[in-house]
Amino acid sequence: RFAKLTDKQILKRLKEVIAREKISGYTNQGLEALLFTAQGDMRHALNNLQSTVAGFGQVTEENVYKVVDQPHPVIMQNILAACAKGDILAALELFENIWGRGYSAIDVIGTIFRVAKTSDIHPKVLLAFIKEIGFAHMRIADGLDTKLQITGLLCRLCQIAKAHKG
Repeated sequence: RFAKLTDKQILKRLKEVIAREKISGYTNQGLEALLFTAQGDMRHALNNLQSTVAGFGQVTEENVYKVVDQPHPVIMQNILAACAKGDILAALELFENIWGRGYSAIDVIGTIFRVAKTSDIHPKVLLAFIKEIGFAHMRIADGLDTKLQITGLLCRLCQIAKAHKG
């Protein structure tokens, strides 16, 4: 098994492939989306690049997330930000939009976890968030993959944030 590569290593190779393949239609945000979805795996990055170019002709952030069928991390960040403010209604409204697009609970929880690790939330609150997200991830992975699991998680995150504000 290979160790995960850094984003810098993957980006360097992606740019080499883009130059050699003469791909002119790409954005920096598209490359960032490829890095995010690759999770340190060069094969994922190259496969996602190839699929995005084949399917859409251009590597944009929106096109990459369509190809990989993952919730957009910016929306997940907005959900976490709403929870950090204790605003359950805003968090649920954003989540309803994601759920309505057909994403599964495992897609949502996985993206929330990856986004949470780099969120600009108070460290104590962030640690408690990651702990709750981890518990929810275990329940979802064990088969309790319902909308209720994510809704409950968002409620618990809001309660944690409110308790911290005290």
